[in-house]
Amino acid sequence: MNETSFRRLTVGLLLANTFLLCALAGAGAVYLSGRDAAPPSRMPLAGEQLPGDARAAFQKALSDARREVRLTVQEARQARVEAAALMGKPVLDAQALSDALERARDAEMAVRAATEKRAVEFAQNLSLEERRRLVDGLVQREAPRPATK
Repeated sequence: MNETSFRRLTVGLLLANTFLLCALAGAGAVYLSGRDAAPPSRMPLAGEQLPGDARAAFQKALSDARREVRLTVQEARQARVEAAALMGKPVLDAQALSDALERARDAEMAVRAATEKRAVEFAQNLSLEERRRLVDGLVQREAPRPATK
């Protein structure tokens, strides 16, 4: 190895180490600052645009609705597990599989209906402006997203 290639290697390693040290220092500073990392991008929740008290009441109403249909959720889950088990058998029983999938679908629709019913009951007590905010949240959830690779 001649002197020129040794110098290039040394400069390259110094740059790489400097980058690594800066990255570690930055990560340490963020960790020590106690700030939360940026939340992962997620679908907006219906009701996020509502004022604080209304938002908390809306979330509680939906939580109560889900709690009331917990057994139905378990029935749907059990039907999906049964369908998966039927799919894994050497001989496929199409009728039993269709029945299991139908039970799962019916249970899931019952959960959705109960949740929507509770949302409608809650919306009856909102002002026009609060209902518009709720609609904005629903529209944002349904807005088409740009295609990503």
